[in-house]
Amino acid sequence: MSKIKVCALFRPLNSKERDGYGDKICIQRVDSESFVIKDEKEEFEFGFDRVFYPGSPQADVYEFLALPILQGALNGLNGAIITYGQTGAGKTYSLEGPSIMAEDVEKKGLLPRVVDGLFEAIKLSDQAKDYTIKLSMVEIYMERVRDLFDLSKDNIKIKENKQLGIFLSGATEINVTTSAEALQILCSGIANRAVGETQMNMSSSRSHCIYMFTIQQEVKSDRRSGKLILVDLAGSEKVEKTAAEGKVLDEAKTINKSLSALGNVINALTSDSPGKANHIPYRDSKLTRLLQGVIGGNSQTALLCCCSPSPSNISESLSSLRFGARAKHIKASVHVTSSEDADTKKQGARSLNKDEQCERVLAKLRGHLTVEVVDLLEELFTLEGILFYPNSAGELESTYEDITSKTISSLQNALVEQSAKIEELRKQNMILEAHLSSTRNCRNINIEAQSGSSFLSWIPYITLFKYWQPWLFQATSKMASLR
Repeated sequence: MSKIKVCALFRPLNSKERDGYGDKICIQRVDSESFVIKDEKEEFEFGFDRVFYPGSPQADVYEFLALPILQGALNGLNGAIITYGQTGAGKTYSLEGPSIMAEDVEKKGLLPRVVDGLFEAIKLSDQAKDYTIKLSMVEIYMERVRDLFDLSKDNIKIKENKQLGIFLSGATEINVTTSAEALQILCSGIANRAVGETQMNMSSSRSHCIYMFTIQQEVKSDRRSGKLILVDLAGSEKVEKTAAEGKVLDEAKTINKSLSALGNVINALTSDSPGKANHIPYRDSKLTRLLQGVIGGNSQTALLCCCSPSPSNISESLSSLRFGARAKHIKASVHVTSSEDADTKKQGARSLNKDEQCERVLAKLRGHLTVEVVDLLEELFTLEGILFYPNSAGELESTYEDITSKTISSLQNALVEQSAKIEELRKQNMILEAHLSSTRNCRNINIEAQSGSSFLSWIPYITLFKYWQPWLFQATSKMASLR
């Protein structure tokens, strides 16, 4: 069992932080693996596998964090590198640098270095080995998985299979043969990412971005496949600092919710419950579901906690560091899966009869009857091969595409049509109400006009009566005296 490698990275102070606090920082170096962070009241000491202080070369981060994982992926091991931290903490810069196409070698980020490293290693490898590299790139935006190589695929489904593990059904995979080709394709995908401006970051990532390299190695009859995943998480945000509103505020809420779900998964994986199997809430968000095989699964995983060294961001930095300290305790079972291993597992699973398979599922269910039974049933039946058991990845993709995706797509289209009809009815209702109100107003005006005309017809008589009133009074008095 191996543990997640966790590193902390402190970026240099930016101009806004210097304007508020000058050159003051809240961290004090102890050594290359530990430091002390101080706030106004107390100080905290943290220790990680490596600490990269302000000004650390990008090459050092790559060599310590990414290179061992890259070498493992070339030999059939799965690997992942995740950047975590508040918005504006330097996550995207650590991964991409100023630009993945930038020529400044010193500033190159992890992503272009990984691409160059892959093809350089293949070039220097044994000529008898035949490598194939496929590239995919998606983002999780507002809890929808979007294909950044094909924007028409804006709601990709996350699926699970016993052989393939967690995978994206229908995501675009592009074969790449050179470093330059891969970088150019990645550059087009990055241009499609959702970004926005906040007071904390002029170009803030509004989505979680996942870069996926599938590296297949074939030597004679042995075929190995390793996946290398780089994850650029959107930053956690405090609304009072970002001044987010409208659409940006909705994005921030979704980002924070998914990061909270990730924190819950970390807590569940590292909680001390001897003799009791904890429920791991991978399904609480698209992010945690997609990272299910990366966190606590069959993967060499590295976490880079990016932080600001400024006292103005100490609460956010402490939160990121505590997250990293917790993640250090996650254990993973990493192993190479070859085509021969997959075939053996496949035949073994098929050799079981249905009674034995159902009994195994029921045994697992007995301890989980109170926890989202429907989701658990789906997962267990899929993992045991009872629900379906495709012969190939192509058959698997076809099955899901033809049944699940098309059904969901038709339901979504029906929902859109119904929403359009409801909106049209609402508009018609507003028009009818306006006509009715207008009719009522006209009727009231007519009634008032009629009442007014009746009164006006009496005005001449009233005026005449007022003119003759004194004479009538005198005449009436004389007649009374004569009597």
